[in-house]
Amino acid sequence: MDIPLEKQLVTWLKQQQKHAGFYLNLTVLFGLLTGLSLMAQAYLIATILNKIIILELPRSSLTNEFILLLCLIPIRALLAFARERSSFEAGKRLRLAIRKLVLDKLCELGPAYIKGRPAGSWATIILEQIEDLHDFYARYLPQMLLAGFIPLTILIAVFPLNWAAGLILLLTAPLIPIFMILVGKGAADANRKNFTALTQLSGHFMDRLKGLKTLKLFNQGEAELKVIESASESFRQRTMAVLRLAFLSSAVLEFFAAISIAVLAVYFGFSFLHELNFGHYGVKISLFTGLFILMLAPEFYQPLRDMGTHYHAKAQAIGAAEALKELLDHQTSPQQALTELQPIELGAAFTIQAKELCIYGHDGTLLVGPINFSLNKGEHIALVGPSGSGKTSLLNALLGFLPYQGSLLINDVELYKIDKAQWRKKLAWLGQEPQLFYGSIRENISMGDNTLSEQNIIEYLQQADIWKFIKQQPLGLEHMIGEQMSGISVGQAQRIALARALTKNASLFLLDEPTASLDQHSERIIFNTLRNMIKDSSSIMITHRLDQLQNLDNILVLDKGHIVQQGDFKTLNETEGLFKAMQHDVVDIDMANSPQQEKI
Repeated sequence: MDIPLEKQLVTWLKQQQKHAGFYLNLTVLFGLLTGLSLMAQAYLIATILNKIIILELPRSSLTNEFILLLCLIPIRALLAFARERSSFEAGKRLRLAIRKLVLDKLCELGPAYIKGRPAGSWATIILEQIEDLHDFYARYLPQMLLAGFIPLTILIAVFPLNWAAGLILLLTAPLIPIFMILVGKGAADANRKNFTALTQLSGHFMDRLKGLKTLKLFNQGEAELKVIESASESFRQRTMAVLRLAFLSSAVLEFFAAISIAVLAVYFGFSFLHELNFGHYGVKISLFTGLFILMLAPEFYQPLRDMGTHYHAKAQAIGAAEALKELLDHQTSPQQALTELQPIELGAAFTIQAKELCIYGHDGTLLVGPINFSLNKGEHIALVGPSGSGKTSLLNALLGFLPYQGSLLINDVELYKIDKAQWRKKLAWLGQEPQLFYGSIRENISMGDNTLSEQNIIEYLQQADIWKFIKQQPLGLEHMIGEQMSGISVGQAQRIALARALTKNASLFLLDEPTASLDQHSERIIFNTLRNMIKDSSSIMITHRLDQLQNLDNILVLDKGHIVQQGDFKTLNETEGLFKAMQHDVVDIDMANSPQQEKI
C-alpha cells in the first residue's frame, strides 16, 4: 500500500474515534491504574522477601505488607475487568456508529449505486469490515498510550535505584517497536488484499446462488464450482499471508523481550557475585533492588509487546478502512453537498419542470440528457423507448437516487434543495422487480404504518386482484413470505407490491413497467385499477404496452438518452418516427404469439 494512502487511512481512522466516546479514555485510565498496581505489588513482594531473607525479620512483623498484598490481588482483577469492559464498550459504540453511517450513506446514495456491486460485497463491508475495526479502537489505540505511560513510569521508579538497570531498559525498549514496524510493514497491504478477495468471493457466491437454476439448466454447475473453488483458494492464500505476518510479528516481539530481560538478569546476577560493580550510586545492590527491578522488567516490556500483538489490528483496520472511507466520502452530487436542504410545502399536487436536464451515473457517466419536459398538476405521462434509452434513469433521478445537472424544478424549487424524506412521502413507486421482505403479507403491505386498518389492507389487495389468493391461505394476512419472496410467484409479488403502493395515497405515482410480470387478463385489471386510483394524482409511467397509452396526457419517446418525440398517443401514432415503428413491432409480436386456428 502507498505510504500517503496509508497515512490518509490512519488519519481517517483516528478521526472516527470520537464515536467511541469517553470509553477510550477510561480504557487508558484503567490500564494505567493496572500498571501502577503491578508496581505496588512488585514493591511489596520485594520488601517482604528482603526482610525475611536478608534482614531475617519474623513474619509477624510483616502483617501490614501481607494485608496490602492480598488487597492488591482483587483490585488488580477489578481494574483488568473494568479495562476490558470499557475497551469493549468503546469498540461497540464505534462499530454501531460506523455501521449507522454506512447504512445512512447507502440509503442516501440509493439503489442505483448499490446495484453497481454484488449484494455479497455489501454484506462483507457492513458485517466483516466494520467488525474488523473493533480491535483497533478497543485495543490498539489505548495500548499506544499505555506503551508510553507505563514504561516511563517504571523508568522513573528504576533510575533512582540503579542507573545501569534503567539504562538497559531504556536502550533495549526501542528494539521491540522497531522490529514490530519492520515485520508489520506489509500487514496493511496483506489485509487490504484479503478484504478484496473476501468481497469478490462473497459477491461471486451470492450471485451464483441466486442464479443456481440458470446454471443448472445451462449445465454450467461444474464450471462455476471450479470458479468458486479458485476464488476460495485465492482467499485462503491471502488469509494465510495475514496470519503468517501476525505470528511472525508475535515471535519477533517475544524474542527481543526475552533477550532484554535476560540481559538485565545477567547484570544483577554478576552484580550479586561482585563481578560487576557499577550502577548503584555507591550503595551495595540489595536483594530488594534486584527483585523489585527484575519483577518490573517483564511489566516494562509488556505494554510494548501488547502493542506489537495488537499491531495487526491496526493493519486489519487500515485494510478495512479503504472501502469504508471511499463509500462514506462519496458525494451524491456537488450541488447537494454545497446546499442546505430547505423544507417546502409540496401540497396535494405539484408541478415538475425539467430544463436542459442531464442525469449522471455515480461514476460520472452521462445517462440521460439534455432533455426538457414538464408535468403539470394532475397530468399523466408515459416514458417509452428501447431498452437502455434512459427511462429508468429518469425515474431514479426523480426519486433522488442519481445526480443531475441542469434544472429539475418541483413547484419551482430545485430537487436537490428539497429534503428527500419529505419529497418521497409524496411519492408512490412500483418497479418491474417487486421487492417483498421476509414477514407476513400484512407487514409487507403496511410497512410499519399503524394507521392502516385490516379492512383498508383488504380493500387495497382486492383492487390489486390478489385478495382471492391470500384469502385461500390458512393464515390469511398473516401468511408468511419467505426470503427472496419464496412461496409466491413473481406475478403475485407484483400485485402485493401494487397494493402496497396504493396505500400511500401519493401525489405522484412513479411506475416502472408495473405489469411486466403479469398475464394479459391481470394486466388489464391492474391498468384499470391504476387508472382509477391515480386519476386525482399525477403519474409518470414506463411501459412497453403502447396500446394502453390512449388515455394519457403526454408521451415522451426516449432514445439514447434524448427525447426524440413528444405528444399524445394519437399524434405520435400518426407521425413517422420511433413511436410508430415501435407500435408496428408490438403488433407484429402480438400476431406472432397469437394462437392460429387449424383449417378444416
